[in-house]
Amino acid sequence: MRHILAFAATAVLAAGSAAAQSQLSIATGGTGGVYYPMGGGLAEVINNHVEGMSATAEVTGASVENMGLIATGDADLAIGLADTVQQAYSGTGRFEGQELSMIRAVGSLYANMVQIVTPADSGISSIEDLAGKRVSVGAPGSGTEVNARTLLEANGMSFDDFEAQRLNFNETADALANGDIDAGFWSVGAPTSSILNLATTQDVRMISLTEEQVAAATEADQTFAALSLAGGTYEGIDEDVSTIGVPNVLVVSSETDEETVYQITKAMYENIADLQAVHPAANETTVEFTMNATPVPLHPGALRYFEEAGAEIPDDLRP
Repeated sequence: MRHILAFAATAVLAAGSAAAQSQLSIATGGTGGVYYPMGGGLAEVINNHVEGMSATAEVTGASVENMGLIATGDADLAIGLADTVQQAYSGTGRFEGQELSMIRAVGSLYANMVQIVTPADSGISSIEDLAGKRVSVGAPGSGTEVNARTLLEANGMSFDDFEAQRLNFNETADALANGDIDAGFWSVGAPTSSILNLATTQDVRMISLTEEQVAAATEADQTFAALSLAGGTYEGIDEDVSTIGVPNVLVVSSETDEETVYQITKAMYENIADLQAVHPAANETTVEFTMNATPVPLHPGALRYFEEAGAEIPDDLRP
């Protein structure tokens, strides 16, 4: 993360020059998650509905890396988990001493669910059963890794309790299918392609959290919310799964041109059916969700759109 600190001083100039270009880069995540298709859908919305702008979704290491890409001006837009976005903005957690105060929100897209998958015959039925096992905790620097650590530590466990492997979504699914690991964490919108594909070829189960575990996690991190993954979302997982989730936030630099962000925000919300056609997680992408779930102030361009749309904007979302 040192490169973030090293480049932070030039972030204002870099982000400003990036915004002046018509070609926009959207930092997403791995191809096996939801960030990449959502970013691709947003790029299509921009390409089709915003005159003079062309956007491309880029594969990245997801949330933590994406905040650095905004800080250095190497990405114009980025998606990140609310807790990671909040930590970056405030210089806490993974960003201790590396405050990225230029982070601003365009809006909140949908909620990630922490999904813990294990083979049906693994004998693992609770997070305590992960002790001594081989467990993927997400790609290095990903929001999945951050969420897994917070959930476990809130419940008296840590990565030291098992053999932690840092694999992306597709790698985690492959490792489960091949018997190379015993369980894997996903923090992603549901359904996600990598679990869908895994569940069609393997018998898997998903670990449900207890009420006490959910309460401990939401107390440890205010961006967590109690969620239920509906039974039938994935093949073979018929019962509802109790878990936690974190909103996903679309962010830009505070130095990005106001008119640019206004046009992007307007295009996204007024053509939301285009995003929903790409992934059902976009059914949650509403003005109301943004007002209720966004952890950092809005960019003035986004704020302008929401004011025009008649939204009741909380004081803490105003820059």
